[in-house]
Amino acid sequence: MGVEPTRHEVTTRQLGRTPARDVSVTVHRYCGGDGPTVYVQAAQHGIELNGPAALRRLHNRLCDAKLAGTVIVVPVMNPLAFDTRSYATPDEYDAQYPNVNRVWPGADDGSFQQRIVAELWPLAAGADAAIDLHTGTPSMLEHVRVVENDKKATALATAFGTNYRLIGDGPISSESGGEASSNVANGDESFIRDDTVRTTQNGEHSGHTQSTETFRIAMTRADVPTITVELGDSRTVDHSVAERGAVGICRVLKQRGMLTASGVLANQLPEPPTQHQLRDDIPVSVTPASGLFEPAANCTVGSEVTDGETLGVVYDPTTFEEKATIATPKPGVIYSLSHGGTVFAGERVASVATPIERTARVDT
Repeated sequence: MGVEPTRHEVTTRQLGRTPARDVSVTVHRYCGGDGPTVYVQAAQHGIELNGPAALRRLHNRLCDAKLAGTVIVVPVMNPLAFDTRSYATPDEYDAQYPNVNRVWPGADDGSFQQRIVAELWPLAAGADAAIDLHTGTPSMLEHVRVVENDKKATALATAFGTNYRLIGDGPISSESGGEASSNVANGDESFIRDDTVRTTQNGEHSGHTQSTETFRIAMTRADVPTITVELGDSRTVDHSVAERGAVGICRVLKQRGMLTASGVLANQLPEPPTQHQLRDDIPVSVTPASGLFEPAANCTVGSEVTDGETLGVVYDPTTFEEKATIATPKPGVIYSLSHGGTVFAGERVASVATPIERTARVDT
């Protein structure tokens, strides 16, 4: 590998067309000397703003750096959701698959969003590693999610440097359907593989069977080590969160050998923290009744809870009658907890994961 001053290129990649306009994304390429290619994308969901904010800070760093290899950046992967300030793509564009992070790797003859993803897929799948930036709610721990037993992705996650690493998917094989974590059967969509025949809004068969997965799972199946980063504070730009995102990406580039240890940028990077490892193997906590959810006073994200401990209560806001007590089915660490508010029956209000062990600061 050879380190050279970064050359920055910007292109537009057309992904599809609505009846009146093109749907396209902006692609940044930061090219140095010979070396690996890392693909980074953000804003699969339109309200997750700290991903693009982190990539703006990464841009400022890389343009002044020396680099080995190429960094490909798509700051706003889903402009349809971003422009409408919505989490998912509006149903008017694709009622079958409003969540674009459930349609990878896409399909040339699929639904509208599957076709859009299929146009972007070769750019991502041609990389040597990938980072998918997301933004959780303020009531979720910042964490990096990896596929179980993927040592290369685990090294990326450790280098990125969130305090928590979440193992959310069973071992994935590029030659098979893989295995999902136990949460798949309990409503957690961190892993979904759907090979069913889709239907139209009128209940008719759409005429094709497609495999639909998250970006991380599809990339893992394509033998590209990939991490999903859940930064904090969706809907707002938080300077500290965006800065942590940019620093984390730079640490990944350093881990991949793309930033020399003696380089100015590499020398400015703080060491990643010791990472706590959690296994996402506990069924999510859902409310059996609608009402107003109030979390227990002693429960916050990051808290350790015991088997059967109360996470909160749901009560009728008009009669004050308690409708349900939400308790954890197993001991663990709360990594997501509703901060309180209106809930509907069947809605997830908390997620608890099993602590495994504290892992080394840097994996090799």
